[in-house]
Amino acid sequence: MEWKIMLKQLQVKNNFVFNAVKTFKLEKAEENKIKVLFPSDSAKVEFDKISGEFFNHFKRKIQNHRIEVEYVRDVENLKIEVVTKRKMFEKMIEKNPLLKDLDDLMKFDLT
Repeated sequence: MEWKIMLKQLQVKNNFVFNAVKTFKLEKAEENKIKVLFPSDSAKVEFDKISGEFFNHFKRKIQNHRIEVEYVRDVENLKIEVVTKRKMFEKMIEKNPLLKDLDDLMKFDLT
């Protein structure tokens, strides 16, 4: 329930991050362990930006601060992947390694 509330707030506050994390699934693995299923590495990077705030709120809400979080790549949910500027640039670097030198020299902002 807390996950759905957070998603609704995130949709209003930061639509880009919302689109990246809306396909994440949270499952209770054990008494003190939550399994987070994520579709791609780029989506996980966006989730990392908000995960601390979410899990701190969640632990306070359920009054259990011993919860551990385990991240697992969800192979069934690979259809939707958020392609960030950094990810596209890394793919271009694979084709043309000189772009890496140019990035080091110019310090591109690919956030």
